Amino acid sequence: MAHSTPRLALLVPLFVAAVACAGRSTLPESATIGETPTIVEPETSLIPEINVVTAVGWTGDARPVAAPGLQVTAFARLDHPRWLYVLPNGDVLVAETNAPERPQDDEGLRGKLFKRFQAQAGGAAPSANRLSLLRDADGDGVAEGHTPFLTGLNAPFGMALVHDTLYVANTDAVVKVAYEPGASMAAAAPARVLELPAGPRNHHWTKNIVADADGTRLYIAIGSNSNVAEHGLAEEEGRAEVWELDLTTGAQRVFATGLRNPVGMAIEPLTGALWVAVNERDELGPDLVPDYMTAVKDGGFYGWPFSYFGAHVDTRVEPQRPDLVARAIVPDYALGAHTASLGLASASGNMLGPSFRQGMFVGQHGSWNREPRSGYKVIFVPFENGRPRGQPVEVLTGFVRENGDAMGRPVGVAVDGRGGLLVADDVGNTVWRVSAVAATTSR
Repeated sequence: MAHSTPRLALLVPLFVAAVACAGRSTLPESATIGETPTIVEPETSLIPEINVVTAVGWTGDARPVAAPGLQVTAFARLDHPRWLYVLPNGDVLVAETNAPERPQDDEGLRGKLFKRFQAQAGGAAPSANRLSLLRDADGDGVAEGHTPFLTGLNAPFGMALVHDTLYVANTDAVVKVAYEPGASMAAAAPARVLELPAGPRNHHWTKNIVADADGTRLYIAIGSNSNVAEHGLAEEEGRAEVWELDLTTGAQRVFATGLRNPVGMAIEPLTGALWVAVNERDELGPDLVPDYMTAVKDGGFYGWPFSYFGAHVDTRVEPQRPDLVARAIVPDYALGAHTASLGLASASGNMLGPSFRQGMFVGQHGSWNREPRSGYKVIFVPFENGRPRGQPVEVLTGFVRENGDAMGRPVGVAVDGRGGLLVADDVGNTVWRVSAVAATTSR
């Protein structure tokens, strides 16, 4: 163990040099987006392509770039904000959070190298482990301040208010606390409701929740414990799944499987369907595999780890399961290869303009395994009759400079009580607010 640090320091330049020789994408990013994305042949190598940004943060009045007709302002400055929840009275809860201690997730030289690159990209900040409450009492689009609403949590992420109970997804359990409208702080410590897979590896640590339309069930998104089950399938028990929790009886069941890292979830208002944004596997080349969003079918299997986008077999996985591959569901809409599409929010209630009336907003945290980089923006996917139609619209860009410096990285997205779009930027330590530019009248 005494020689591990020098050995790591010696091998990092060799690793980076080998990465520099890796191939670039042969497709435009748009080819891996939409209802029928291009699925190329996989590329595998001993050393995967690494193209990591360097987190620097915003300075002065610098900000992302809003689409024409829109404007962006800093709603609040916080400590690594990743997820958002808008309460019925317009208050906003923000999960100030990051990965918990995961002693087995960086085992070996490869794991240590990836941990180093994640730190470069802004992923090593300690977790504040709290929910903070933001309030914009005067409606000027800027929160007057923030207060700790609930502290002492364990890498919290998803939130859902059902009647007078606020549910929070820690990395290891769903917990609940009583909520009183207008309160600036929870009145009691949270109680545990349901244990979730965690453990010393806990590779995909975020756990998200969303309530169904009538508030009788919670859906819980749980990511895999690896890229492609390289630590064995036993470590994936209960993972890469969406669970359903009956809030009346407490009964829990598996709702859907084969979803490598499901993060953002939203209820589509026209159909009532549960939609989820999923991060697909890495290290198959710069154009594989597209992340996606899909309406989740009860009992559906979506391929991971044995296949992707239906019956495209991943030969790295042992043992193979052709029986499962045969029933793997093709996702509804591809979001681009390696975009790290984390945030997902229904457009319902937004006031950004007619072009954004029906669809989903997606927060794309950005790639590490692609040259050129992909993601690092917020997009809007238009819907017709409850289904995606056409190419996405860029809503917020400009998070990364050409030299690879990242001022910010978008994660969670949510429509606020006045129709603006809130964006949690964890590297930039900011919650941004996107709104329509006010129309001017000529005299």
